[in-house]
Amino acid sequence: MSTLQARLDTLSPQRLKGIRRGIEKESLRATAEGSLAMTPHPHALGAALTHPHITTDYSEAQLELITGVHATAESCLEELLQIHQFTYRALGQEMLWVSSMPCQLPADENIPIGRYGSSNVGRAKSVYRMGLAHRYGRRMQTISGIHYNWSMPELSSEQYFALIRNFRRHAFLLLYLFGASPAVCSGFVAGRRHELQPLGQGTLYMPHGTSLRMGRLGYQSDAQASLAVSYNGLEGYAASLQEALTRPYPAYEAVGIVNPGGEYNQLATSLLQIENEFYGTIRPKRVIRLGERPLHALRERGVEYVEVRLLDLNPFVPIGITAQTLRFLDIFLLHCLLSDSPPDTPHEIAALGRNQHKTAAYGREPGLVLERGASEVKLSEWGEELLASFEPIAAALDGTHKTTDYIDSLRGTQALLRHPDLLPSARVLAVMERDFDNSFTAFGCAQSLQARAKVLALPLSAGQQAKFEALSQQSVQDQKAIEVADTLPFEAYRQQYVSPERLELSQAAISPALAAV
Repeated sequence: MSTLQARLDTLSPQRLKGIRRGIEKESLRATAEGSLAMTPHPHALGAALTHPHITTDYSEAQLELITGVHATAESCLEELLQIHQFTYRALGQEMLWVSSMPCQLPADENIPIGRYGSSNVGRAKSVYRMGLAHRYGRRMQTISGIHYNWSMPELSSEQYFALIRNFRRHAFLLLYLFGASPAVCSGFVAGRRHELQPLGQGTLYMPHGTSLRMGRLGYQSDAQASLAVSYNGLEGYAASLQEALTRPYPAYEAVGIVNPGGEYNQLATSLLQIENEFYGTIRPKRVIRLGERPLHALRERGVEYVEVRLLDLNPFVPIGITAQTLRFLDIFLLHCLLSDSPPDTPHEIAALGRNQHKTAAYGREPGLVLERGASEVKLSEWGEELLASFEPIAAALDGTHKTTDYIDSLRGTQALLRHPDLLPSARVLAVMERDFDNSFTAFGCAQSLQARAKVLALPLSAGQQAKFEALSQQSVQDQKAIEVADTLPFEAYRQQYVSPERLELSQAAISPALAAV
């Protein structure tokens, strides 16, 4: 019996049934012509600061739709669909852009940053985004994706970090299978060095690319590349993040906190302003309390769940992701948890970064090889090995839930691996060529309008509509209450929020006035 099978056998049906998941999905609001919407966050969607399910990410035009915590993939996607139904009804003639790489964007300085009201926490969220603009440019921040939050009962922080190490080792497979961003509007890279090739009018691409979003053009940072964050345990991970959150970084010191006109440029001059600025394919997470820093929460109470961050939006699916993909992620994450997970090293971390970039840019290239330890292996061979080792996990999940859904998901994924022309990234290029004269904008517009029509055609009950309207109204009241309760001047709030002490303080010493950014 394999070690993996032996560990799998120790998991009770109750623990497997106890797996929980939730989704956070980003999408740009766009016009019917495929340009970024320049309108404010729709009033009918409530206050982005306080709404539990509908907020904005970087831009005022970048919606983030958030489900609750769910026991099944079906119920999770059902809630995500209902949030979409309500949202589309509030958008008027606008649509949600269904691709991860953005629609046509205005000049960088004209991309609107998210606005969250006059409270200290609302201002801090906007100042943080201004800091991102100074550090990385606004265009990069308009890239959208799906985050998958996942937990299982009775896991220790040590076990979650072992899962994370294996996830990072095998993340290439998810980029290959579910990457759906091989092309982009040419304006996105104007003035930047890139390897992209011209395709149709106003379109650039990588012929064998899978996910430009996760490649060198996406969420990458030369400054953050100097961070060799280890995932060998909570203590080391927290120490490396604390260093990045507290040590001044010369290039950001030159930007300064406040500009000559008195407006804020950024929250801090450290390598990271706050924890969420750290880019990674997966993060250890903990639900934070009012006024608590995420790093403090992790140190105080340990890892509660992981956040998978490398999924592209699927432009062929109205809500961006399918139940089959969620089930495959469950299998994948359980495999990461149950497999041997040796400590990582700086050498391995660098190799994993190269594998990620290679898969993102060239993943469908026949015979592509990746680094595995001291040797090289074909992506397709490594993928086949992994998928074969997933079978007992799929069988165990099906046995627990009395379905064939998990093994069906695995079979569908094996077909994708063996027939690269079926991959979402290949389908995007094929449809662009067949129907849209190789225009990324024309493809994105058509798919986005089709998604909008499909979702609006589905019935939303009066009760569901009323529930979401009430949530929107309540969020507006909640934002006003926060604004009324503020007493600290913003600069005092900012200094207290970014102080190194708040990464280590006991909970009793944290002021409730310091709501989380």
